[in-house]
Amino acid sequence: MNTTPHHRLCLSAWLQCPVMAARRPPQSREAPPVIRPIQVTAHRRPFNRSVVSYRPTSASRVHLTVTQQFFLCKAKTYESEVVPRNFAAIPSSLLTAEREEAKAVLTMFLKKQGLSNTVAARVINKSECFVDHLILKLHLMHKSRYLVGRELTTLEIRGAFIPFLESLLEEHGDALVDFVENFPDPPGIERAASTSPVNTTSSSSSSKKERAIARVSQLSPDGLLPELVLYLVDLGMKLEQIKDIVRKFPAFAYYSLDRKIKPLVEFLLELGVPRSDIPTILIKRPQLCGISFSENLKPMMAYLENLGVDKSKWAKVIYRFPALLTYSRQKVKATTDYLCELGVSEKNIGKILTRCPHIISYSIEDKLRPTADYFQSIGIDVASLMHKCPQTFGLSIEANLKPVTEFFLERGYSTAEVSTMVHRYGALYTFSLVDNLIPKWNYFLTMDYPKSELVKFPHYFGYSLEERIKPRYSRVRECGVKLVLNQVLSVTNSQFEKILEKKREKILDAQFPQGQNK
Repeated sequence: MNTTPHHRLCLSAWLQCPVMAARRPPQSREAPPVIRPIQVTAHRRPFNRSVVSYRPTSASRVHLTVTQQFFLCKAKTYESEVVPRNFAAIPSSLLTAEREEAKAVLTMFLKKQGLSNTVAARVINKSECFVDHLILKLHLMHKSRYLVGRELTTLEIRGAFIPFLESLLEEHGDALVDFVENFPDPPGIERAASTSPVNTTSSSSSSKKERAIARVSQLSPDGLLPELVLYLVDLGMKLEQIKDIVRKFPAFAYYSLDRKIKPLVEFLLELGVPRSDIPTILIKRPQLCGISFSENLKPMMAYLENLGVDKSKWAKVIYRFPALLTYSRQKVKATTDYLCELGVSEKNIGKILTRCPHIISYSIEDKLRPTADYFQSIGIDVASLMHKCPQTFGLSIEANLKPVTEFFLERGYSTAEVSTMVHRYGALYTFSLVDNLIPKWNYFLTMDYPKSELVKFPHYFGYSLEERIKPRYSRVRECGVKLVLNQVLSVTNSQFEKILEKKREKILDAQFPQGQNK
């Protein structure tokens, strides 16, 4: 039977594939290749999947027999990597099943990065070319399996996709979604002039950064920097800071000034963010410029306000942790649900998110849960500590928490006393042993107080040794009076002097009763 033009095109592309070219003997590249015919059949198997088998025939030309449609990928290039998109004819039922599996894996991967179900689905709908690219990668990786008619399992398919997606995430970071949606021509990527393959892909990331940096550094014929750069400089940013942003997040160099950057800046100013704080926000999270106002940013803000975030303090919240607005609702909900599990009230959850929005970035399983378990093991009220000092839960158990606990235990305090100190002063674990606790403890030993005084007033460790503790205690000794640590450190200078005066008057009254004075 004669082959159709479509069949011949598929076969020609397949034979030109680098994988097949590498398999042909050297002499076949010098002379016209002798093509062995191939018989293609599709067999139905359970679970509505198909298997393609290839059998050589004896005819002098290729004979293709297929009961279903064929798939043809168009070859395209991306940066330094050229992956052929023309491939052998594959039954459409098998391709459909593999495409659905590819979409499922990609959806799962995007959700793992913090995207919501809705956003992930929207990305998938815009990523047909990238899904085709995944399928081609799969076929090239497991070509021998298709040749012998063996179907890939779901685990094998996922095992091929996930490492590839992880490598893309490492290369593109937060720009991965843009890369996937716009493949093979992502924003910020200039098509190579040459379509010849490049074997080394390790240079692609650096070359992308170099082009992005060149884009923000290049002067116009008039000797001026790009309009985007001039705008950012006018905001207070330095050129080197802009380059640092682009180096970490190359897509920033290609954001539209009028459609991306200016609207965000104006929005932040409307929220009350000081103009001087905007450069810091952009440096911390340049990805904010790429977020849709209507689909992501404003709905997320409304969601967080419903959780109790103080809308009057958005300027401070965004300055502290601008990445908060880039997380999915699922990520935020998972964290707040866990806080409820710890016993934190809904009212206090809003306060925690307002004071310490970083809490959303902490992994529940890797950070929050182990830390909570540790505090509970030494009798600390976890819900209370989370409310008073949520940043404590971002500290390392081994490097920060245990050394502080052991510091006090070694100095004669019981576990119960340490728990009481932390309950009264949640920030106790945030202090450095070398720079804070040890020097202040050594000075405390020279003061005329019992160790129990620190259990009553652990806030002692929160005051400056040179500017507060030493001058105040020196003044107490000069006056010859005795005050508890709370009176010495927690009051203002004027109040402190009044307390000293009253103490001296009492001492004088005790020494010289009124009758004797007269």
